[in-house]
Amino acid sequence: MTGSVKAQDTIRVRKSSFFPLPVLGYSPEKGFEFGVAALYSYYADKKDPSPLTRNSTASVLSTFTTRNQFKFDIRSENWTKDNDYHFKTNFRYHNFPLYFFGLGDSTRYDDRSLVGNKRYKLLLEAEKRITSHFYAGLSLQYQHDRFTADDEKGIYPEASLQDKEGGYATFIGITGVFDNRDNQNYTTAGSFLRFNVAYAPSFLSKHALWRLEAKANHFIPLSPKSTLGLNGYGHSLQGETLPFYLLPEMGNDNIMRGYYTGRYRGQNYLAAQAEYRYMVDPKMHIKFWFIDMRPTFALAGFAGTGGVFGNRDFSLSRLKPNYGLGIRYFYDKVSRITVRLDYGWGEKRPGEKRQGGFYLSLAEAF
Repeated sequence: MTGSVKAQDTIRVRKSSFFPLPVLGYSPEKGFEFGVAALYSYYADKKDPSPLTRNSTASVLSTFTTRNQFKFDIRSENWTKDNDYHFKTNFRYHNFPLYFFGLGDSTRYDDRSLVGNKRYKLLLEAEKRITSHFYAGLSLQYQHDRFTADDEKGIYPEASLQDKEGGYATFIGITGVFDNRDNQNYTTAGSFLRFNVAYAPSFLSKHALWRLEAKANHFIPLSPKSTLGLNGYGHSLQGETLPFYLLPEMGNDNIMRGYYTGRYRGQNYLAAQAEYRYMVDPKMHIKFWFIDMRPTFALAGFAGTGGVFGNRDFSLSRLKPNYGLGIRYFYDKVSRITVRLDYGWGEKRPGEKRQGGFYLSLAEAF
């Protein structure tokens, strides 16, 4: 009877939630940037609810700048009843500049070039549960890029790059997943392993390519309020002709935080990190006019290493460090969905400042 009561309570308290987040920033290459990010969380089995079903999400990011640049990204992740099927979609369009530093793991900051990039990207994934914790599925990704030199400075105007003006690729893949996490949003116990191998045929792409991608997470509960998370990531692009813009890039808001995305890019990329998370329960009660809330926070510290390399030049001595601190705010306590603020530090190259940066994101890094 106790288990039945708990199951009914879980169904009763779960609910949909919506969280909007304004985007405001400034940089010399973009000018002022304005926009909004929002995440909607819901359960796909409302008509016949199950306590096992994970929450589904849909998110949107849309920004524009005072220099007529635009970015639009919409994502969804859907879990059917009892998590029997898992679907992911992502559509992205942006007309935004990026810094190009060159290829390899020893690029120089002063060599950077400002490059205009128009990108269309569509990603579809579908996975079916085969056993209690194993999923198998298919993936489809289409990406089309166009590049222009926004100035004559730096390395890009004179660089010899494959498909320098852009191109397109359609990857068709198969996926295997093991997933026994207690929660997919803020995990405190369990493991997640995902492997995807995809092929871009020449009749649907500018060049025939293979892409391999692997991710592994493991979470160790240290106490009722603290967890140690371990995360590894690998990405490889193989083929006779490798477009520079499809090469794996190191650095983003999920792993190797503190590095500008694309500062280092190469044929292969490996990275690993550990993150300590501690739940803070300050017993705070905020009550003002229409606001009545008891916020929950968590603190985090992380450290890791990673690097890009060719097929024959991997070396442990060339891996780069990263470390940082963060804070999380739980805006949906039942589904454990967070707003995350991190600051990450990276390497300090000779003659340069130490690399680093802030990240404000919806959901955990892994």
